Amino acid sequence: RTTARQLHLCYCLTPMRYAWDLRATYLEAIDAVTGWRRPLANALLDRLQRWDSETSRSVTDFVAISDHIRDRIERCYGRESAVIYPPVDVDFFTPREPDRATSAPYVTASRWVPYKRIDLIVEAFRALPDRQLLVAGDGPDMPRIRAAAGPNVRFVGELDRTALRELLRNARAFLFAAEEDFGILPVEAQACGTPVIAFGRGGVLETVRGSGQGCPTGVFFETQSSAAIVDAVGRFEAGPAIPASACRAQAERFSASRFRAAFEAHVRRAWQSFVAGGG
Repeated sequence: RTTARQLHLCYCLTPMRYAWDLRATYLEAIDAVTGWRRPLANALLDRLQRWDSETSRSVTDFVAISDHIRDRIERCYGRESAVIYPPVDVDFFTPREPDRATSAPYVTASRWVPYKRIDLIVEAFRALPDRQLLVAGDGPDMPRIRAAAGPNVRFVGELDRTALRELLRNARAFLFAAEEDFGILPVEAQACGTPVIAFGRGGVLETVRGSGQGCPTGVFFETQSSAAIVDAVGRFEAGPAIPASACRAQAERFSASRFRAAFEAHVRRAWQSFVAGGG
C-alpha cells in the first residue's frame, strides 16, 4: 500500500506463474483436469489473475529478472520493465582443476515438482545405460521419478551448498529440463566449469551459450521429451569439448557485484525520475 508520494519499485521474479502460464500443469498436479474440481480451480485462478493484474497497477517501476520475464510482465500487466539479472554466488561455486574426465557422471538437481520435468531426464537415461546420472533433490514428484529410473541412475537426496558444489564440479554436464524464469542452477553449474544441457526455452537462453554461438557453454534441446534429451546428450558428446574456462566466464556475468552495481544504479535513476515527475 503506497501513497502518491511513495516510489513503488517491484523486482519481479514472475507474474503469478500458475494463474497466467502454467494453469494446465497446476490443474494436473491437484488432479483437477476433469471432474468437479476443475471449474472450482479455474474460478479461483481467474480471481487470482484479476487480483494480480489490478495490484500491478500500484507499481511505479518494474524490474524483471530476465528478458523472458520482461516479456511476461508486458503480456500480463501491459507494463514495460528493465532487466537486471539476479545474483549468483560465483565466488562460492568455483571450478576444480583439472578438467573432468569423459567418464564422469551427468548430474541434475532441483525441487521435484511437475514443471521441473526431472522425470524426463531420468527416463532418458534408460536409453543411455552406459552413462551414469546423479539426481539431487526431493519433493512431491519423488515416487513418479524413482519409478522411471534405471539401474544407472543414483539418487543422492537433498544436499547442502558444499555438497552441491562438489557434485557440480565433478559432473560431465548438468541437465536441466524446465522452462524456468531465470534458473540459478545452470549458472551455478557453469560457475563450477560444468557445461549445461538444457531445454531451450525461458531464462536459460540468456544464461547458457548454445552450440550455434561463439564460445558455447552448453547444448539445447527443443522439446520436453526423453527422446530430445537423449539426442542432446549425443550431440554434446559428439561435439567439440566445452572448456571449463568458457563456462566460468559466462557465469561471471551474473555475479553478486554486478547485480549490486546494476540495481543500485537503477534505483537511483528511478528515484530521480520519480522526484522530477513531482513524486
